[in-house]
Amino acid sequence: MSTPASLFDVVLTGLLPGEDGVWSRREIGVRDGVIAAIGAPGSLLGSRALDAGDAMLLPGMVDAHVHSLSHSGEGIAASTRAAAAGGVTTIVEMPFDATGPINSADRLARKKDLVADEAHVDVALLGTVAPEGGWRSVDALREHGVVGLKVSMFLTDPNRFPRIPDPELVNVFSAAQANGLPVCVHAENDEIVRTLIGRFRPEGADPLAHCRSRPPVAETTAILTALELAAHTGVKLHVCHTSLPRSVDLVRVFAELGADASLETCPHYMLLDEQHMARRGTRLKINPPLRSPADREGLWDRLRLGVIDVISSDHAPWPVEWKTRPNVFDNHSGAPGVETVYPLVLGEAHKRGPGVFDAAVRAMRRSGVLREDLRPTG
Repeated sequence: MSTPASLFDVVLTGLLPGEDGVWSRREIGVRDGVIAAIGAPGSLLGSRALDAGDAMLLPGMVDAHVHSLSHSGEGIAASTRAAAAGGVTTIVEMPFDATGPINSADRLARKKDLVADEAHVDVALLGTVAPEGGWRSVDALREHGVVGLKVSMFLTDPNRFPRIPDPELVNVFSAAQANGLPVCVHAENDEIVRTLIGRFRPEGADPLAHCRSRPPVAETTAILTALELAAHTGVKLHVCHTSLPRSVDLVRVFAELGADASLETCPHYMLLDEQHMARRGTRLKINPPLRSPADREGLWDRLRLGVIDVISSDHAPWPVEWKTRPNVFDNHSGAPGVETVYPLVLGEAHKRGPGVFDAAVRAMRRSGVLREDLRPTG
């Protein structure tokens, strides 16, 4: 017996926003894993019915910034299982893996096989390039399925996570533009940071020495360079993990001038500040670092105004022994987040009012890399 066109696999009932922004009880009809209809309560017929009462029905999050393979202790299976537990239905996976950066078709093919075998949610893969002549690999990376590129303006690791010099960035941006690929950028000025790390390393018993070694100007000058190069080449640019209201403002100015630029921020910059690092220590070492309470509030102000495009986790967990060494500069940078970003940010956004909550939901449905193509699922 064929299934009637009006019968859905599942009908979910709960709170949904209307065009006026008011949340009210409505139904969602799901067929073949896709939302097929939205209607008033009692209007849709399904093989199964799930009533969430007065709970909000939210889309699955797209986490635009996840490092699953920075070390051998996690992996695709674990990170995507955590994603699913936290309401994340798609991750954009970074290319800086412990076994080597994803900068060739062969490495990309092996990672695609790994994702196919292990992933519990949808995974979009980024590629990267070698510091010298790496732009020549962009064509092959696109042909084999990357959705974009990720490059760093700061040298984290000479092999796994290298710095791409400015002249090479011009070539990479041009090659990406020719292939229709966006480029995600870790924007920190390498010379400023490296000089200040040398100056402040003797003070490394103080966790805040990390913050002093990466001042706001290290972020904003790098962002300005990336924006100018993007405007020059016409590439789609996505600025990763902006930690400062000023960084948001710079990207918005260039976008208004015609650059194809977007940005993301992360829960640690919205929920924590340098005072937390003073109390909790080296575990909160993140690049860019935690900023001032005023900067944290400034990010919420810009979310309220609708000028923060994406909120991502920048999920980058490390073994505890790599995060608790006495000198802050001897510890790895990064923190877990793919399982907690959605509930934590939405919980705080809800306290700040319906407009902020709706803006947060929108920012966590989008990916700067796939902002025109990716459609999140429920």
